Amino acid sequence: MKAVILASALAISFACGASAQTYDDLLKDEKTPQDVLTYGMGYSAQRFSPLKKINKNTVKRLVPAWSYSMGDNRGVEAQAVVRDGVVYITDHEKTVAVDALSGKQIWKSVIEYPPETTRVVCCGIVNRGAVLYDDKVYRTTLDAQVIALDAKTGKEVWRTKSSSPAEGYSMTVAPLVVKGIVIVGVSGSEFGIRGYLEGYDAKSGERLWRTYTIPAPGEPGSETWAGESMKTGGGSTWITGSYDPDLDTVYWGVGNPAPWNPLGRKGDNLYTNSMLALDPKSGKVKWYYQMSPNDPFDYDGVNELVLADVKVNGEPRKVIMQANRNGFLYVVDRINGKLISANKFTTVTWATHVDLQTGRPVWSDATKAIIEKGQRQRIFPSATGGKNWQPMSFSPKTGLLYVNTINVGWDYEPLPVEQVAHLKAGQPFQGVKRESAFEDPNVRGALKAIEPVTGKVRWEVPGKSPNMSGTMVTAGGLVFTGKLTGEFVAYDADNGKELWSFQTPSGIVGQPITWEMDGKQYVTVTSGIGGVYALRSGDPNLANVPPGGSLWTFRLMDK
Repeated sequence: MKAVILASALAISFACGASAQTYDDLLKDEKTPQDVLTYGMGYSAQRFSPLKKINKNTVKRLVPAWSYSMGDNRGVEAQAVVRDGVVYITDHEKTVAVDALSGKQIWKSVIEYPPETTRVVCCGIVNRGAVLYDDKVYRTTLDAQVIALDAKTGKEVWRTKSSSPAEGYSMTVAPLVVKGIVIVGVSGSEFGIRGYLEGYDAKSGERLWRTYTIPAPGEPGSETWAGESMKTGGGSTWITGSYDPDLDTVYWGVGNPAPWNPLGRKGDNLYTNSMLALDPKSGKVKWYYQMSPNDPFDYDGVNELVLADVKVNGEPRKVIMQANRNGFLYVVDRINGKLISANKFTTVTWATHVDLQTGRPVWSDATKAIIEKGQRQRIFPSATGGKNWQPMSFSPKTGLLYVNTINVGWDYEPLPVEQVAHLKAGQPFQGVKRESAFEDPNVRGALKAIEPVTGKVRWEVPGKSPNMSGTMVTAGGLVFTGKLTGEFVAYDADNGKELWSFQTPSGIVGQPITWEMDGKQYVTVTSGIGGVYALRSGDPNLANVPPGGSLWTFRLMDK
């Protein structure tokens, strides 16, 4: 593959001013608001900023500083990163460096991949972002390669092939860099892959380890797969993990088993629909917790794993929080993987509850009728999930999670087991009939502020369509997020009151960040509709939303 570099004179001045990003810089990312080096705005993935110049009183003066055209109609889901006055952003076909104050392009590195690659991408031709480390920009490519670019020039430093689209693999994940190791995951559960995580040497691109999420025959967990179903068992890893430096542990979510129809893969199907705790140096699994054993509904398990210290029964605990596609909000002890709480955060009918002693969901009668009798049943949520991939945020100030939720179900029917053909690598097969269902088609989602341990919803803002953008919360008492109809909105973190809104040119499926330069605070977000919901939901509210990717940065207007 070939990277084409288009540089400008700005690259010369930038090259003189940039400084290397070290592991210590990554450790401090959450507390150094002038930079955003990592996906999730820090290793804990809280997406919380200590900045407060833009706050409840001043946000009404927020205006556009500049916008930059991505020239992409596929959908822009990426989170930007920022260093030394430069904003870096990705999409499926390029990486761009933009001057943070003017919005002028510094360089653009174009990615070429075989057109047949798009055949094995289920849910949008996208990329979710990059990470900055050691004066390099690290990202993945749609045709399952990992690359490092020189942050000053955009020139390719190294490129390593991970897998092949011919085998069903693709990559859309933003990397995680820990102690000089670039950690990435793969997409492709619907295309017969055997999922994995990998670690690469940040300097050379040499692969250091690969950890499969589906055990081979004879390995622990292989007994949870019937016959040879583990060979194409799924278990993709397409959302970036988080990291606890005190425990020296990486946490990563694992996706759904394949095919969706479970009748030919009896058992728990480890380690799909699980969160894994891993050693970053070796990729060795320390512990796992499985949310949806034998998942029939494509509920996945890859959603972001937010790390925080919260009080449980009055005692501080180190926890992981995940709003799962299956509609349960999980709080898990990140030292040992023990379940603390699991509460419904949207309409859920596939399970009655999660047993806190065993950690296992208790299937509803409707799910039993599907599994045991092959009956057609109405199930909530649908495969879109109670929350899809769009990341939530957590505020240590309020103690709340801010979650864009979805309230869409489906009428689900598995094909008879004799019709469930063996899934082959690179060939999609789901093995079910399904049709969307709604409690109220005019209220398909809501932004909710939720207490993590109790699951209590403090406030919510319903929407005609669900928000498929990430949320970001700040010390200024604001929650930022975007709508599929293009509005970029700031809400009061305490009560959900809308305080500010700006109409961008297209729907927002990206992730906001905020940063500081020369004593001034800025907010950056992408606009550009795309992704699985926009492509496949048939949502009538989106009929007149134009495509087109762009990058927007906002600042406070002078008084």
